[in-house]
Amino acid sequence: MGDDRKSMAKTKKDVIIPVPPSLSEMDSAYFDLRNLIVERVKRTRLNFVLQVNQGMIELYWHIGNDILKKQEAEGWGARVIDRLSADLREEFPDMEGFSARNLSNMKRFAKAWTNPEILQHPVAKIQWRSILTLLSKIKDNETREIYAARALEHGWSSNVLHHMIDVRYIEREGKAVTNFAASIPPQESDMAAQVFKDPYIFDFVGTAQTRREVELERALVSHMEKFLLELGQGFAFVGRQVHLEVGGDDFYIDLLFYHLKLRCYVAVELKARKFDPGDIAQLSFYQNIVDDVLRHPDDKPTIGLLLVKEKNRTVVEYSLSGFNNPIGVADWKNDFDMTAEEFKANLPTVEEIENEISFLDSVIVNEEGDAGEQA
Repeated sequence: MGDDRKSMAKTKKDVIIPVPPSLSEMDSAYFDLRNLIVERVKRTRLNFVLQVNQGMIELYWHIGNDILKKQEAEGWGARVIDRLSADLREEFPDMEGFSARNLSNMKRFAKAWTNPEILQHPVAKIQWRSILTLLSKIKDNETREIYAARALEHGWSSNVLHHMIDVRYIEREGKAVTNFAASIPPQESDMAAQVFKDPYIFDFVGTAQTRREVELERALVSHMEKFLLELGQGFAFVGRQVHLEVGGDDFYIDLLFYHLKLRCYVAVELKARKFDPGDIAQLSFYQNIVDDVLRHPDDKPTIGLLLVKEKNRTVVEYSLSGFNNPIGVADWKNDFDMTAEEFKANLPTVEEIENEISFLDSVIVNEEGDAGEQA
């Protein structure tokens, strides 16, 4: 067969066109080599993209810092940026990003982070659009740094980062009521506590779907990607209404996950009502069965997460007392659950509205530039 293929590959001038052997002729060592090289190329390509992005961010910071210092020293007004934009675009016609709006954003960037050491921080390693989101939606640099670190760690796009800021993702981390300090070894309890938040925001679920637990459960499963995003990194979905048979009786866990970092199962119970102390016993019962039936010897004890519509923190703390299984209790909300005080607190200031308009304008300018370059 090999000789026939070679002879078929010959032209009239006896020039042989190399024909690769079929995959069926290759042994496992070849596939190991191929996979190794493919992964190496992917990593190198990703690193290259990240380095290019970081180089651009560093350039933008230095440009913004140069403009800021010169304007302060010379007392120049805003019109100098319009002149600079025209000159830079004439000097570098093949480069995007030198619009007057974007130069102003570079100045805002340098004004927000005045220390050049910022170039070694997470904020200098995320997308430019994400940096603009941080500048327009968050007032203090400490919170900006936290969100930048999460965006880098979890690979959030600028749109996802925008959403996470809107739902106050960072402010809710580690806020669930738990008994982890008493039920998990000290070196692990802090990390476990940080994984669970309060409240959970299911803004992708409408009010018409949440009058009963089963309706909420179906809505969450049908929006699994958004549900996992809200739960946080590390959660892997195992199943819904996981069947447990005990002594001839049937029981069902609403949702079962496995957390890759904590190395344990997470049993989730949903309640479309106020917390009841009896909920803890039910969830602990499910945890005992999962630990006995599903848990691998290398797994950590199963964690229980109870999601309720409303809770009294003191009642929850007393209810958790005495239980050895690690359990967290948190509220769940959607868009329409926000109280008047919470709604007022989330209204943007005039400055935030102006910053948001500036951000959207800069995005439009960049996208128009990209479209023109593609054309």
